[in-house]
Amino acid sequence: MQIQVLKSKIHRVKVTEANLNYIGSISIDLDLMEAANIIEHEKVQIVNMNNGERFETYVITGKRGSGTICLNGPAARKVQVDDIVIVISYATMDFEEAKKFKPTIVFPNGHNKVK
Repeated sequence: MQIQVLKSKIHRVKVTEANLNYIGSISIDLDLMEAANIIEHEKVQIVNMNNGERFETYVITGKRGSGTICLNGPAARKVQVDDIVIVISYATMDFEEAKKFKPTIVFPNGHNKVK
């Protein structure tokens, strides 16, 4: 049996940009991506702490060290700059493997930097 489990989470990061006129996705600072074990083009769920929105998109790499969290395309309508969001990715794995798996969780500081 295969199940989906939490793989990675960037917990409570601040939206720095919302760009409606760009190809859809979320741009994330490469430092945050690496710390959270998230790769470019990976599917993620975004949870907006300010308005309760939950939606899915995919990741594109943002400039390393920039603190960038930019929602692009239609996702830009789901956030405001300075909203606090959680970025979550999941993995599908065997049930027994999932019992032993430990997700990667990152708690950035107030400037979207890895602690």
